[in-house]
Order: sequence, then structure tokens, then C-alpha cells
Amino acid sequence: MSEAYAVKRLDELVAYEIPGQARWHTIRSALDIRAFGINAWTAVEDGQQLIGEHDEADGERHEELYLVVTGHATFTLDGETVDAPGGTLVHVPDPAVKRGAVGTRGTTVLAVGAKPGEAFTPSSWERSAEALRFWPTEEWDEAVDVLERHLTETPEHAGTLYNLACAHARAGRPVDALDRLREAIALEERFRELAQTDEDLASIRNDPGFPRA
Repeated sequence: MSEAYAVKRLDELVAYEIPGQARWHTIRSALDIRAFGINAWTAVEDGQQLIGEHDEADGERHEELYLVVTGHATFTLDGETVDAPGGTLVHVPDPAVKRGAVGTRGTTVLAVGAKPGEAFTPSSWERSAEALRFWPTEEWDEAVDVLERHLTETPEHAGTLYNLACAHARAGRPVDALDRLREAIALEERFRELAQTDEDLASIRNDPGFPRA
């Protein structure tokens, strides 16, 4: 393989698979793409969420383009339902638009995004999510190492702190788990409610120091 180019298939670029969730093709990180964000998701069952409902107004403010590579997707754009069979392009230049997509089994959606006029940097979400590949194998120390590394780059990213709490709890380290959970909630209160039912935190939920809803 030349250092000047790379040729891959989407199925080769799957970092991990979690039962019940769409298959994430980690294109950007696997190919070390630095100019723009690009990833893809494939539905493994009908009606599965491929693009989580979100907007870019308070986050990265990316302009985004989605391509339905195969199958059939349904997009929701600011409450409007858009039918998107294979070959459909969905362009969302306005970061305030709430967007999301579901697909039939086997549907693959490619997502490309970056902030106009600025050098691209990977989102905190994507960097933190790299650790999730260790959940199915229960390699908690490896997950913690990845998350701690990302935390040094973005020390106030609540999602990374929350995932660290989950990994420590799974690894049987309740003190570390509670510390990280409290830090995550202090930054984003929504994690308090999420923690009440998250199975990753079941081992610490009866601790007197657990943050209650």
C-alpha cells in the first residue's frame, strides 16, 4: 500500500460492534483524515437509528452532508420527515437544524462535516467514542486509558467524564467512578438523570455518594 493513498472497503473500517446498535464505520480515524470529518453507519435491524437526533448550534457548528449509500433511510429535519432511498444526498448547512435518521436493515449512511472557514479538529464526541470498542470485550483498563488521554485534550468534556465513570464502575473501582460521575454532572446536569438507569453504573447506584435525581 502506497503512503500517498489508501484503498479500503467500509466493512474493513468497523472499530467495534455493540448489540442493538448500528455498525459504526470509523472512516476518519482509520484513514487519518484531517481536513474534514467523515464516518458511516449501517443499520443491522429495521428502524434502527443511524444518525442520532442532534443539531450543531451549540457544538461544533459543522456544515454536514449525508449520503444514503445503500438501502433506505428516513431523515427528520426540524420536524419534517424526508424519504431518502439509496443515492439520496441530504445537505444541512445550517447548524441550528435538528437532524436525525433511521434506516431499514442494511442501510448505510455516510456523513461528512466540517466548520466552514476553519481548520478541522475531531469532535470531543468522536474521540471519546473510540473507547466504546472495549465495552463488548470488557477491557476496562484499555477503555480508561483512551478516555483519560482524551480528557487531557478536553478536560471539561462531560461525555468523556461520564464514560470514564461507567468504565471505572464496570472495572470495580467505585471511588473513581463516583468522582468522575460527579464531575460530569457538574458540567452537564443531564447526566444525573441518565445515571439513574444506566446499567454501566448499577454497581455504584446504592452507594450513599451516588448523585440522586
